Amino acid sequence: MRKITNINEGWSFTKDGITRAINLPHTWNNLDGQGGAETYDRCRCVYEKTIPFFEGRVYLEINGANTVAEVFINGIYIGSHENGYAMFRFEITDFLKDGDNEIRIIVDNSPNEFLYPEMADFTFYGGLYRDVNIISQIAKSHFSLLDMSLCGMYITPKADGRVFVKSLIEGSCKGLTKEFIITDARGNEVAKREVAADVDAVKLFIDEPVLWNGTKNPYLYTMTARLKDGDKIIDEVSDRFGVREFYFDSEKGFFLNGESVKMKGVSRHQDWEDIGNALTYNEHKKDIDLIKEVGANSIRLAHYQHDEKFYDLCDEAGFLVWAEIPVISRFSRKKQDQAKFMLEELIRQNFNHPSIFCWSVANEISIGGAGSSVYDGIKELNDIAHALDSTRPTATAQVTFSSVNSKLNGIPDILGYNQYFGWYVQTVEQIDKWLDDFHAKKPEIKLCISEYGAEANTALHSANPVQGDYTEEYQAYYHEHYVKAINEREWLWGSYVWNMFDFGSAMRNEGGVRGRNNKGLVTFDRKIRKDSFYVYKAHWSDEKFVHIAGERFVDRPTGEQKIKVYSNCDKVKLTVNGEATELEGDKIFVFDAVIKEGENVITAKSGKLTHKITVNGTDIPNPDYTLPDGAQSFVRNWFDSNENIDPDRLSLNDTVGDILFNSEVQNLIRNHTGKEIDHPALRYIGKIPLKSVSTVASKLGAGDAIGLANQFLQTIKKDK
Repeated sequence: MRKITNINEGWSFTKDGITRAINLPHTWNNLDGQGGAETYDRCRCVYEKTIPFFEGRVYLEINGANTVAEVFINGIYIGSHENGYAMFRFEITDFLKDGDNEIRIIVDNSPNEFLYPEMADFTFYGGLYRDVNIISQIAKSHFSLLDMSLCGMYITPKADGRVFVKSLIEGSCKGLTKEFIITDARGNEVAKREVAADVDAVKLFIDEPVLWNGTKNPYLYTMTARLKDGDKIIDEVSDRFGVREFYFDSEKGFFLNGESVKMKGVSRHQDWEDIGNALTYNEHKKDIDLIKEVGANSIRLAHYQHDEKFYDLCDEAGFLVWAEIPVISRFSRKKQDQAKFMLEELIRQNFNHPSIFCWSVANEISIGGAGSSVYDGIKELNDIAHALDSTRPTATAQVTFSSVNSKLNGIPDILGYNQYFGWYVQTVEQIDKWLDDFHAKKPEIKLCISEYGAEANTALHSANPVQGDYTEEYQAYYHEHYVKAINEREWLWGSYVWNMFDFGSAMRNEGGVRGRNNKGLVTFDRKIRKDSFYVYKAHWSDEKFVHIAGERFVDRPTGEQKIKVYSNCDKVKLTVNGEATELEGDKIFVFDAVIKEGENVITAKSGKLTHKITVNGTDIPNPDYTLPDGAQSFVRNWFDSNENIDPDRLSLNDTVGDILFNSEVQNLIRNHTGKEIDHPALRYIGKIPLKSVSTVASKLGAGDAIGLANQFLQTIKKDK
């Protein structure tokens, strides 16, 4: 019978010629990848460990090595793997010797033109950052360990109780049988069947199945498969699954087990402050608990395959999961083979998870242009996903400026748009108009908002927050509007806050913080729930609470001002320096109050629930609440920086003349106006860089248009 031995302890790690002892999980970018330097080390490093001899057939299982891993046993090359986010295995039986054996794994996260991700708003942490195991005592014939799946078994349940299971045997099936047993959550046997070992597909039946019903009742069954030689069990695997059915409707939204369910979603990156992506079960569990607390029922796991531990936790908690691969930002035909490989690993390894409702094949892929090559490549990935799993829809997330008429919108079964009205472009109210216009033009599309958010540095505050000030108060205001707009539209099947947690993005340096994206509802270290967290808890959670906004906004101006309380109670009483006011309301309670000079005690109550803060009234503004001189203060989309400008395409860096007299631009003008553009004055003005004009335009309030113009220009190739 197979035995799994974890070998996380006692590794040596070599970087830049320096060797030290470490335990797994491990990354070498836990500090420099999230604010410790202008750039972070993307390089080759070496992990080594001594293991004893293991009996039977032996496999090395690596659950995450970013980005490329080369494996050696006793100095002999075993193989390599090019996907930093998936589990992979190698059989090492024939390379082991009696006594000690040396494992050497070279991990490389250097930029690679043939591999995704290459351009994205998150840190590509290098390391052997998930569990490493030895699977031993494997019989010559056994359930597959090399078909990319976790256990060589694919389970497809139906709501009427039918359960189909496909399994693959490595080795001879002659004279052997396979036995399948389904047990319920208490361990009671509810179905059983035995067939010849060479039968790939088997059907079992659960009488009166309990449905996996999201966060209401995430009920799990266990399928155990045994390979038998007569009465002797020679191999055994098991996996959990849930019985459920779901569908999407372009007018009525999402339905789970026949019931309408609005997906109240958050997105999640896998890294923590000072830990990077090298998480243990405890960090994964903490993330799940915080997502439970905010009241979400769905998670977009961006932008790659996450740890198996986290998918398991989602199954147990009942979260509906959007799973995706890092085909992101800029499509490359050179990377297509790797993209197909990543998609197959994602689907095969996570096929049995009831929490996963879709496979997303791309995110913001038109940032680098949206020509026929992009369409063909994404269509190919979409078709592969359907072939590998006909039970789940495909999805993509489109970048904000992608046209409603984009051919890319017609590829997936369900569609997301990443929209940041009120942060990068225009104002928050524009999300209402955009949603209504989109649905009016394309009512057949099953749409969600796959990203939206605003940055908040918890040290920055204002009694009069404005767009782009990076204050906690503006972020909360932003989300107050979005959650209302989303809830008002029945046809919008869901939405995903970007992001549940602040996360590492080494390229960023804005809002007074470098090396991270601060759009989280919770801080990078998971210690502070921002006010925006409570906006969603008020709308989503059944756990009653009251929360006074601005508890970190300690030094406040004196005089009359508004005090906000977020709560899912019907009534809230606010007491300020002994003066009490009670209001009836819905989620957001706004009180008129007077802040006196010096200490002010503010208390919110509803029944036995209470929240108290103390603020200091002062007419001297606290300079720590605004960005210091010289700090990056303007809102900038991550792909607008010069580091990410494609030099072969137009941008604000080019002159007015180079842009206006570009052949593709000339064709656009000619097709739109029916006229040629050529004027003597343009020959003079044409020498001026467009960024000089854009600087003036931004100061006059046209910054949003300028940003969109740059994004558009990056879709046009320069003339040769």
